[in-house]
Amino acid sequence: MRNAALVLGIIAGILGMIVGFFGYGYVVFIDMFGEVPDLARQVDNPDLIKAASLVSPILAIAGGAMARARALWGGIFLLLSAAGMYYAFGFGVFTMFPIALAGLGGVLAIAAGKPDEEVSHF
Repeated sequence: MRNAALVLGIIAGILGMIVGFFGYGYVVFIDMFGEVPDLARQVDNPDLIKAASLVSPILAIAGGAMARARALWGGIFLLLSAAGMYYAFGFGVFTMFPIALAGLGGVLAIAAGKPDEEVSHF
């Protein structure tokens, strides 16, 4: 389960980076060039989008990377990443895979109660 959490976390982080690039870029684009009526308007909380665009993918990659050695912390990071992406971007066609992969990876990492080593992470 730890290896699955590792792979899911890294894939979720990479997909989350793509979503984050577009989210951050959209906010900056509207700040620089202004809103276009009936086409493009600024989001309600641009600072939230900017922060989540940076932090959520990093949490997913870090959580996936930690899942083998520290499954509990890796699972917490993955679940925080999924919650951050969901809160900032919502659940849509471009965010469903990063959110689902990070969430599943977090659950699998936390569920790895019997680690490969002799020492439990709980």
